[in-house]
Amino acid sequence: MALKVKLVKSSAGSSKEMLDTIRGLGLKKFGDERLVKDTPSNRGLVFKVKHLVSSEVVQQEAPAPKRRKPRKIVARDRARAKAAQG
Repeated sequence: MALKVKLVKSSAGSSKEMLDTIRGLGLKKFGDERLVKDTPSNRGLVFKVKHLVSSEVVQQEAPAPKRRKPRKIVARDRARAKAAQG
């Protein structure tokens, strides 16, 4: 099970704490929707900004977050591959 969270009101004028909470839910701009795992911590984040977001429980599973390598590591790997080829 997951929570479907949507930013339905503008975050303009909100405190830094609320902006961080919205960012922690993965919402960036007005109208964004995300599926997050239905955990007590995520429910707490939603409760904190309940006047800015709408949420509903859905039967889908939340997608696993994609992990990206840091830019420095990607550049290093490319350089090593290039050196190995030629």
